[in-house]
Amino acid sequence: MYACESMADGSAVSRAICICHRPEIGRLTRLINADLSRRGFVAGMAASVAALGLPFSASAQPAPAQPRPIVLTNFRLFDGKSASLRDGLHLVVEGDRIKSLGSGAPAAPDGAQTINCGGRVVMPGMIDAHWHSMFAALPLQVLLQGNIGFIHIAASGEAQRTLLRGFTTVRDLGGPAFAFKQAIDQGLTPGPRIYPSGAMITGSGGHGDLRSLSDVPRSPGTPSFVEQTGAAAIVDSPDEIRLRVREQLTLGASQIKLVGGGGVSSPRSPLDLTTLTEAELRAGMEVARDWNTYATVHAYAPQTVQRAIAAGARCVEHAHLMDETTAKMMADKGVWLSIQPFLSDEDTGPLTGPNRVAALQVFAGTDNAYRLAKKYKIKTAWGSDMLFSPALAIRQGTMLTHLTKWYSNSEILTMATSTNAELLGLSGPRNPYPGKLGVIEQGAYADLLLVDGNPIENIALLANPDSSLLIVMKDGRIHKNTLKA
Repeated sequence: MYACESMADGSAVSRAICICHRPEIGRLTRLINADLSRRGFVAGMAASVAALGLPFSASAQPAPAQPRPIVLTNFRLFDGKSASLRDGLHLVVEGDRIKSLGSGAPAAPDGAQTINCGGRVVMPGMIDAHWHSMFAALPLQVLLQGNIGFIHIAASGEAQRTLLRGFTTVRDLGGPAFAFKQAIDQGLTPGPRIYPSGAMITGSGGHGDLRSLSDVPRSPGTPSFVEQTGAAAIVDSPDEIRLRVREQLTLGASQIKLVGGGGVSSPRSPLDLTTLTEAELRAGMEVARDWNTYATVHAYAPQTVQRAIAAGARCVEHAHLMDETTAKMMADKGVWLSIQPFLSDEDTGPLTGPNRVAALQVFAGTDNAYRLAKKYKIKTAWGSDMLFSPALAIRQGTMLTHLTKWYSNSEILTMATSTNAELLGLSGPRNPYPGKLGVIEQGAYADLLLVDGNPIENIALLANPDSSLLIVMKDGRIHKNTLKA
């Protein structure tokens, strides 16, 4: 699948200008073509990564031993909830949890590593409530035409970068991330915790239906390429939705994503469309409730959001075009709003045609949507929703700083930590990480950041993680430490 047919002569010139002719890519191709399938990816990933010589351990070995205890001293604390910093504390990490947080001199466990933070700020690892682990940094054409093994390996590099930007947890809102999540959880590659939705479930012609026109009309029971990869599931009846939701939950989804209307990145589904009936939405949500979790609904237009609420949605993604009536309905029903602060082309990259038209509608609606959310006190989560570009993916922290148009810095930090964690908790017993996230307190997961500066005073620090984040810890393991002794 990686071999380049246009330069199949294998000449020295071909090898020099085409990455496909590099020997290690050839070895990788043979390994993946022989042994790798979408559902069997984790088993073959170790050999594939080893063939490339990538700089992280991916061999099929037992999980690494737990790190020695860590004691942090001399820091100021943002705990994920308070509007101000606390001083005079120490923090002890054992295993993947915070064992203790207190004042005074710590009683360090035997063999502990002590880190003097030099008066800097410690805060929880951040949570992105709308991320696409497989799609964030690869162009759409590569995703539609590339080998799934290559896509997973490329995504692993982006996962490590995501973690080093300070995002220790993501809610994945569409894509074949199950095996990838397993690889991260088993220590095959570094990356954030993933709350996977699996395939986004969409109606024919809806956002996420990226079939070529030659695949229309649809033949029920014959999945398209997009469906075979696990990126989307196309449905056209309540019974089909029930089937596809059950499949994603069986594969390990922590929540379900239903696509209720049009979107920006799908050229044939403008934002005004409502693409699932109320009966179809209800069917998907009933299955999610039967599995003691929830479904979130992708919707922009007021009528699409209102239909989702009427069908029993507990969370709506986007809603940039909502009006007063819609906002009041969300507040009255206690529905979560997971929205992204898209302001300009810098947040989407260059778009053309129908995609550009949709993006301009979103930009125009963003300010009003946030003002309505604040006016009606809607429970609001933050996500970045970066897609199809490594240049956009690195702006993840920048997207967070856009919130200064509507929120204080402490409110922004709280939203990206404990508030987003509250949304993740809606997955109930389907929660793959049933512990405290987004806070620094005894018993919580040891996901934390050491910031060189005070983000409550200067939230822009989080847009420059390379220089501002001195320590990144997830699960009690330090993934970055540039603190000078």
